[in-house]
Amino acid sequence: MRRVLFPAAGLAAAAALGWWLTLKPSNDRDWQPDAARTAWAEVDGNAVTVHNVRNFDYRAETDYDQRWETRSYDLSRIRGVDLMFTYWGSPRIAHVVVSFPFGGGEYLAFSIETRRERGEEYSNFRGFFRQYELMCVAADERDVARLRTNYRKGEETYLYRTTATPEYARGLFLGYIERLNRLHQKPQWYSTLTNNCTNNIAALAGEPQWDWRVVFSGLADRMLYDQGKLETGGLPFEEFKAQAHINQAARAADKAADFSARIRAGRAGF
Repeated sequence: MRRVLFPAAGLAAAAALGWWLTLKPSNDRDWQPDAARTAWAEVDGNAVTVHNVRNFDYRAETDYDQRWETRSYDLSRIRGVDLMFTYWGSPRIAHVVVSFPFGGGEYLAFSIETRRERGEEYSNFRGFFRQYELMCVAADERDVARLRTNYRKGEETYLYRTTATPEYARGLFLGYIERLNRLHQKPQWYSTLTNNCTNNIAALAGEPQWDWRVVFSGLADRMLYDQGKLETGGLPFEEFKAQAHINQAARAADKAADFSARIRAGRAGF
């Protein structure tokens, strides 16, 4: 009997793997409204035009007025790179958003995340098995910050200024533009391990993708601190991280026009 069962089980596993490998990502599904459009951009010298910039006005996590905008940016005005780390459970896992300051209170944020279908819930486990497409959200900073600080329950967000020069920031920004254009034209699968927010950021930044503190994304801020890549004001790490917590300031600022300035006020590096 065992001689029969083992080959049969092997054939079944091979068939399942073969079917799994045939699954193809798509940009044509019944998407949740906040993932309905993919961003794309045109570059002409220093002028960058980004289409489908998300700038929603939220009343609750799933209750919002949709605004998809076309915005123009001048690469010569990029001043640096800011990072938002959002935690919702384990301190070892975080979602990271990259935000580019252009001066005058203008920011464009990029959030690499799962593109979910209507009614679909996120699961780290399902993320291993070609269940979600990958998307690169280009958004007004107030959209991606307030969603996490003001409307989602149990999420804690920390904001850091990096030591990136304007020249480095421009190169990274163009890397994001190339990434979102590729995803707009050719969808990819999200992978909890190999194609997620932090290893995409590491790849775009030219950093090692398999440092254990990148894999355990919630520890990446400590890695950047140790590497001298964050503006720390000379604070010890625990004190530095505590003062970077923005939930209270974001709730107080809420819909204020100077939201981005308010969440930075008095924090190290800003």
